[in-house]
Amino acid sequence: MRINQAQVIGTHNSYHLRGPESLRKLMANYAPGLAQELDYSHRPLAEQFSRLGIRQIELDCFADPQGGLYAEPRGPKAAAALGLPAAPDHDPEHRLRAPGFKVLHVQDIDYFSTVLTLKEGLQQVRAWSDQHPRHFPIFILLELKEDRPLPQLTQPVRFDERELDALDAEILSVFPREKILAPDDVRGKEASLPEALKKHGWPTLKAARGKVMFGLDNPGAVRDRYLKGHPALAGRLMFVSVRPDHPAAAWMKENDAIDDFDRIQDLVKRGFLVRTRADSGTFAARRNNTRCRDQALASGAQFVSTDYPEPNPAFSPYSVRFENGIVVRINPVNGDPSLRGMDLETGRR
Repeated sequence: MRINQAQVIGTHNSYHLRGPESLRKLMANYAPGLAQELDYSHRPLAEQFSRLGIRQIELDCFADPQGGLYAEPRGPKAAAALGLPAAPDHDPEHRLRAPGFKVLHVQDIDYFSTVLTLKEGLQQVRAWSDQHPRHFPIFILLELKEDRPLPQLTQPVRFDERELDALDAEILSVFPREKILAPDDVRGKEASLPEALKKHGWPTLKAARGKVMFGLDNPGAVRDRYLKGHPALAGRLMFVSVRPDHPAAAWMKENDAIDDFDRIQDLVKRGFLVRTRADSGTFAARRNNTRCRDQALASGAQFVSTDYPEPNPAFSPYSVRFENGIVVRINPVNGDPSLRGMDLETGRR
């Protein structure tokens, strides 16, 4: 049983908390519909793992090497100028003033989070993992933010070579190398990851239990900087999404489970890991529209990400869960059909 023959539920923007009404109204002034799209919250990470069976999370990271860049967001001042109520203090312990990577969604306006710093988030995962040493490997997606969606917002720090190296170092400051399933572990002595997957496949579930994996959510320039000098990800900790014939190809991000359904199935059959999304924004939950969710689950993507691992009663019964409380199920595309109905994490049916 290999880890690519399983399927798990993940959360999108796993740290995210619904912002206060004043900031939601402020957002509506600049980007109508954005406040509605961001109207969701997630439980703390440990609760997601234990109560909801989540085994893939996503953390958005901003570089802050000097500290304090995001300690005083501009949104509350702009809201006050419009006569809107004051936003609550999101960092009473002043953790954002210290140097290091910060976790938030959109600087200044959508920054309420269960996890303020990357190190704090990784420590939460490590603590839970140590308490549950036989868990299915947790896949941690990191999206590195360096854009400014509106000119009024704080200009982020660029993820250059120094910051990318610092990111890998921060991961290793929390997780010992043996707890991480990294590209080097999959590639072994082969020249590329696709070659290794073709010859040897992914590690077994038995070998991977209790570990974590990291994926770089960014395409384009940030990904290419991470690959520079590491074309097959030698020495790097995160997998990246590239074309299937690239020497670093092992995991793919294919977020459109409807339009890319056939492509996802093909990638899974070829031995790659795939992450897709069951929903985007609040639209599916508001309408109880399950089409994308059902396609995502049927696609065989090993990581199916959602904003709704449990329903929001104010919207509808919509949620993304496996039947009978299963946490890890056999993959519907490349898994052993005789294991259907079994929870691969516990071995129980």
